[in-house]
Order: sequence, then C-alpha cells, then structure tokens
Amino acid sequence: MKKIVAYFKETYDELVHKVSWPTYSELTNSAVVVLYASLLIALVVFAMDFCFQNVMEKIIYPH
Repeated sequence: MKKIVAYFKETYDELVHKVSWPTYSELTNSAVVVLYASLLIALVVFAMDFCFQNVMEKIIYPH
C-alpha cells in the first residue's frame, strides 16, 4: 500500500512542479493551428473525392 501512495505522491509532485504547462496564448495558437490543419485536410479529401467521383461517373461508368 505504501508503494501505491508513494506513486500517487510522486505523480502529483511531477505534474505540479516539473511539467511545463503552456500559457493560454500558446494553447490558443496551437488550437488555431490544429483547426486550420484540419480544415485543409478536409478540403483536400473533399477535392480528391469530388475528382474521383467525376472520373468514375463520366469515364469509367458513363450513363
């Protein structure tokens, strides 16, 4: 039981005193970068899907 208590004490100490937490501005900047990257990837996937759909409908399986 002492090992478990020691583990949680060391974990708390590390999280409070040793971990370097980002500031609010760093966090918001990172969130904006993730948002833009996600939108860019979504647009690329949409464009690829649109092109593939047109190729399939007009060239490979025309009606």
